[in-house]
Amino acid sequence: MSEVNQSGMMIVFDGMDGAGKGTQIQQIYQRLKAIGKNVIVTREPGGSASAEEVRELLVKGEPGKWDAMTELLLMYASRRAHLRDTVFPALEKGQWVICDRFADASRCYQGIAGELGLERVECLHEMVVGDFQPDLSIIMDVSPEVSLSRALKRGGAEDRFEKKGHEFHGKVREGFQQIAARDPQHYVLINGDQPVEQVTNDICKALEEKLGIVL
Repeated sequence: MSEVNQSGMMIVFDGMDGAGKGTQIQQIYQRLKAIGKNVIVTREPGGSASAEEVRELLVKGEPGKWDAMTELLLMYASRRAHLRDTVFPALEKGQWVICDRFADASRCYQGIAGELGLERVECLHEMVVGDFQPDLSIIMDVSPEVSLSRALKRGGAEDRFEKKGHEFHGKVREGFQQIAARDPQHYVLINGDQPVEQVTNDICKALEEKLGIVL
């Protein structure tokens, strides 16, 4: 994609399903607003009108209805629309963007757990996203047991990935841990199996250390 004239900042929350991303996104959103930041919250897959239509295809139904390559192609179709219609315009206006999932989810769910391999994911990523990357990615880490237990308690129809089972989600977790470890400048691994307030404190500390923001 064409290079974004970025004056805002993008923070991604990624990691296991049921790790508490939604709760922590709201905590950080409110704290950023309190210090005067113009903030939007968005998500992947989805985050724009056309991207939300693709989301419906991905997150509902039986796990075997798409293979990993089809999932990957759908994810990046959604991602391109999301960046074009929501993320890039916000960053160009100087807004802060908090995003529930981004490209590392594709690396872990399709590339690693789906066994496509990271090389294929990175090839598609380069074509669709180019060299754009978030300013910081916060990886919420919990065990597959905790992840699936929490996610399934939520209920609802968006459970296609949860149905892939314990072994699949164990590979997803390992993938996120590996990605966070290889680039500590842009990633922070947060223990999501702590009290909510402690998790929020850990995230605020990371934002201060990495981005110089005191919340």
